[in-house]
Amino acid sequence: MAADFLNLTPENLAQEHLCCIIRTKKPHPGVEAKRQWLADRLREGHVFRKLNAKATVFIEYAPLETAWVPIVGEGYYYVYCLWVTGEDKGKGYGKALMEYCLADAREKGGSGVCMLGAKKQKSWLSDQAFAKKFGFEAVDATENGYELLALPFGGTAPRFAPNAKKERIDGRELTVYYDLQCPYVYQYVEKVKQYCGAKGVPATLIRVDTLQKAKELPCVFNNWGVFYKGRFETVNLLGPEQLERILRK
Repeated sequence: MAADFLNLTPENLAQEHLCCIIRTKKPHPGVEAKRQWLADRLREGHVFRKLNAKATVFIEYAPLETAWVPIVGEGYYYVYCLWVTGEDKGKGYGKALMEYCLADAREKGGSGVCMLGAKKQKSWLSDQAFAKKFGFEAVDATENGYELLALPFGGTAPRFAPNAKKERIDGRELTVYYDLQCPYVYQYVEKVKQYCGAKGVPATLIRVDTLQKAKELPCVFNNWGVFYKGRFETVNLLGPEQLERILRK
């Protein structure tokens, strides 16, 4: 398939469209927060490869050692996102992006590639059925159904860090851990604040702003993690309806 893809670099980051569905000609706080987050990550080996168009066609991955997730494994690469949406589906873009990632990891001497999945597909996670077509398999799991999918090139498979399987915190109020890797996170943080403020619901929102904090999280994490009554609930971004379902528990 002949397609025009490009990788974001420190030189082109300020000008390039960041591929998510947010569409606005005005500066968007979530998009600009993502752009700043990327500016700091690109020099660590983070890769953002996209269709050279204003489309939601992209993949993001990074060396596992510098990926902001509580997963451990020597020499692996971690896929944060692989998205192809709308009219661009069915054109082979997803296949091309995954093949690029796998080839890049092999060329750099990587041990394999991994990503977050679940026994039942979760929204805001890349399509694990698609990944399994390339040979990804579950190599670790948590009690509440999240899985670590991996395609090893040989050697030891990655694992969730022990703290990620804890899935408990001391506080019982609604608690959200988040980082600014996804442009949507900024607005969902505001939605949680507005909802909880209007309903008088106690809530704690904790920004994960360092690699160390991400590696030490008490739950699986892609850029968001929610606890209620001390128990881990979801990695899904939450609007009012989803918040109400959790708070009824």
